[in-house]
Amino acid sequence: MTKPATVSRRVAMRAALVLPAAALRGSAANDAVTIGLIGSGNRGSGVAASMAKVPGARFTAVCDIVDDRMAKTGARLGVDAANFHKDYRRLLESNVDAVIIATPVTLHAEHFEAAIKAGKHIYIEKPASADIEGCKRIIRAADSADRRFHITFGFQRRHAHLYRKARQLVESGGAGEIRLATARFIKSEGAAMQVARTRAPLSEAERMDKWHIWKDLSGDLIVENNVHSVDVLNWFLSGHPVSAVGDGGTRVRDEGDVRDHNFVSYRYPNGTQAQLTGATLATPGYREVLEQFFGSKAMVETSENHLRVFYSRQNVTFEKPQREMTEEAVEDFVKRIAEKRPQNNAIEGAETTLTAILGRMAMDVRREVTWDEMMRG
Repeated sequence: MTKPATVSRRVAMRAALVLPAAALRGSAANDAVTIGLIGSGNRGSGVAASMAKVPGARFTAVCDIVDDRMAKTGARLGVDAANFHKDYRRLLESNVDAVIIATPVTLHAEHFEAAIKAGKHIYIEKPASADIEGCKRIIRAADSADRRFHITFGFQRRHAHLYRKARQLVESGGAGEIRLATARFIKSEGAAMQVARTRAPLSEAERMDKWHIWKDLSGDLIVENNVHSVDVLNWFLSGHPVSAVGDGGTRVRDEGDVRDHNFVSYRYPNGTQAQLTGATLATPGYREVLEQFFGSKAMVETSENHLRVFYSRQNVTFEKPQREMTEEAVEDFVKRIAEKRPQNNAIEGAETTLTAILGRMAMDVRREVTWDEMMRG
């Protein structure tokens, strides 16, 4: 089985991903970036709608296997019905510059590989895959990609102004040595998930329609949902952990097999411990999604709603975001394409997903699991 690139090789590779300034000369930065959407479900249509508002972005194709859903999204994006596709390969054969991949998780590796081969800029929704092999496929495909193409995962926190400000503070040493990190993704289930579900799926199509409630299709709660928090931990701690221990389970679910709560402790190479709590057991309407990094000089707290830095009881700073994170992420995607400033962070996205899978494995076997053990599997 092909092993992913070593860390040192990845660092060298990523350093080469941004084109030199000379490559910008003669670029048509003001030309429209044409985009195709693969997967027009709730997330895909939402991301596409935000991207369509970015100056210079124009959707020209949509792909989905559900006709009504595709028609509704296509009309919302102003795409002519002649450019509706039920086969993603037909969309990739069209002249779109870029694609959004927002299909069920188990299809991500296949669709990502095809988009790389077709020579498209790619915005792929998280996570990379529901399993280890799918993540390795993403890594191999990303490693083979033409460096002219901009490729990014939908980890929108990496594009949010306040998260970047917090990351810079941590990276510069402004918070001191990070001694402990915590992340919480606690929410109530959506209304559709609270309805009693006792009938088992009757077909594979029905299972795929509810892919998010099955471990083998979604990767479990920690992989499909809490992976956002995991990504922030890896980003701020500058890499993936070396091991994990954890526990979790299901308290109220009556269909599907995903957990509704999990508790995982990750150990990073420098000895820093990071604790992740994820749950969908909260009181209806409750939501708490934040990360904390406890340093020798300051505690940095990041959130979709604020940035708080605690230096002392008398010195605490607090800022609220000016924009929604997804808006910032899709704007960055379009601008980098238009201005010919490509990056490729797909390997980091796959490593984040593997970190979530590591936590899932630790919960499954109820013992410490190392990164190396996981990657040998």
